[in-house]
Amino acid sequence: MSDILVEPAGPIATVVFNRPQLRNAISLAMWTEIARATEGLAKDDSVRAIVYRGAGRDAFASGADISEFKEHRKDTATALRYNEQTGAAYRAIRDCPKPTVAMIFGFCMGGAMAVAMACDLRFAAEGSKFGIPAAKLNIIYPPESVGQLVDLVGPAYAKDILFSARAVGDREALAMGLIQRLLPTDELEPYTAEYLRQVGENAPLSVRGSKHTIQYYLQGMTDERRSRLRELTLEAFESEDYKEGTRAFLEKRAPKFQGR
Repeated sequence: MSDILVEPAGPIATVVFNRPQLRNAISLAMWTEIARATEGLAKDDSVRAIVYRGAGRDAFASGADISEFKEHRKDTATALRYNEQTGAAYRAIRDCPKPTVAMIFGFCMGGAMAVAMACDLRFAAEGSKFGIPAAKLNIIYPPESVGQLVDLVGPAYAKDILFSARAVGDREALAMGLIQRLLPTDELEPYTAEYLRQVGENAPLSVRGSKHTIQYYLQGMTDERRSRLRELTLEAFESEDYKEGTRAFLEKRAPKFQGR
């Protein structure tokens, strides 16, 4: 069975890190497959949102598979190639035009934290633990991922997490803004499914435009990005979905959006 599973359920697709015997530690091959699967789902018009999760309930993922480092990070050349693969996975999730949610049970450590932070939202089960042990491995975390950590929790907490390499508990993670929901274990899956069902019923072009606007704001507005946002705004205004939204509002019924 594959170490990365893609499980479609109507308009919601779930990407599963499937190595429960190793707390879903992410191998080099898995990093490559995460990027490939995400890029494929981004192009699939039938998919309106993506969930990332670990198999079982013990771990989202315990991080990168460090047992591979002797081979895949044994020198500068192999380390750079490894970083390219992990970076491609993070970028694919970060740049995905569709809403993404990390659904977290148990441990979410190291590279798995970067995966979760690349998602738009993080929903976690009670008892989850978070951490970036880079300081225990003499690794400097990628700047894009550090930037996302700062955006989520602020510079002081980011320094705390990176300097100490400590595990952050579930309630502290919620209080600092690292996660957006904290739920009892048995409630996490149905809550996430219902939340994304509601998101999936909204206008895809509007959701996509909102995601781009927020990303561009965080990255810094440029003339090129402002031009792209104008294009997205006009596309939404000239779409059938805009007409449907207006009709549905006037007719006092739920709209049926098609993403065009």
